[in-house]
Amino acid sequence: MRGLRLAFFGTPGFAAPTLARLLGGAHPVVAVVTQPERPRGRGRQRAPLPVAALAATAGVPLLQPERAGSAENLEALAALEPELGVVVAFGQFLPKRLRELPACGYCINAHASLLPRQRGAAPIPHAILAGDAETGVSIMRIAREMDAGPLMFAERGGRSRFRTPIAEEDDAGSLGARLAALAAEATACAVDAIAAGNAAWTGQHHAAATLAPKIGPAEARLDFRASAESLARRVRALSPRPGAQAMLGNLRLRILAARAEPAPRTGQSAAPGALHCSEGALRAATGDGWLRLLRLQRAGGRVLAAEDFLRGQRIPDGARFATPTP
Repeated sequence: MRGLRLAFFGTPGFAAPTLARLLGGAHPVVAVVTQPERPRGRGRQRAPLPVAALAATAGVPLLQPERAGSAENLEALAALEPELGVVVAFGQFLPKRLRELPACGYCINAHASLLPRQRGAAPIPHAILAGDAETGVSIMRIAREMDAGPLMFAERGGRSRFRTPIAEEDDAGSLGARLAALAAEATACAVDAIAAGNAAWTGQHHAAATLAPKIGPAEARLDFRASAESLARRVRALSPRPGAQAMLGNLRLRILAARAEPAPRTGQSAAPGALHCSEGALRAATGDGWLRLLRLQRAGGRVLAAEDFLRGQRIPDGARFATPTP
């Protein structure tokens, strides 16, 4: 099997395991394209993103265009003569001229869902929010329509064979780490299949598609009128970043771990958002059941277990989380 010259497109830590796997394989990575560094954190410092740092360590030519489809980027890529483009969580739209630039005429993408389910920028949190029992990684040829291209490794029903169950304790961080490793395995298998001339593609069942758009501030706010089960899923879906948000008076809290419970043993009920403290436990009433808060963070503070949070934060009688405004 002849090695294919690869151009890799990716940016965050999720993409790094795939790039590392390809760098150690039989197919030379001749270019890495990633997003430019942006100011981050309180000090607004620029720091290399995970994929960029890995490319620099490996000595691979690194391109960081503001627009991947710019004439300058297309010219720079063409000079490196890639034969296949590999995309994992890149974060920019790839126009047709870029998608068709590699010698084979297309790019492939490792998407963190069982397509056509959860098409979009945030498939991992949306799989948890939806209560999906499993998810996985799909390898597709990139098309103009978002995440709608034909699939490789599609089994009955079009679902990828690279799957993992979603456990009750999974949050976006733990599930994302598993899917990142799965993406590396699936991508390596896909590149080998293309190089060997064994790639087979299956069209998606578009009528079954669901969408997974980027999570915005409104989706991060907890509305305690919802059920405890759905709120616990939202907390897991948004942990560790950006974190589910709730307002207690003027105090903004990030809720990073929680679980649904029946009402406390006293049998008391309360209005949604009302807080109940007992023996180091902190519970919030919901529209159906109670949400026990396990890990919290004040703005600018450390992440604390609920017991430690209560030692430093008095919760007055009658305290209640605010109901978010539309």
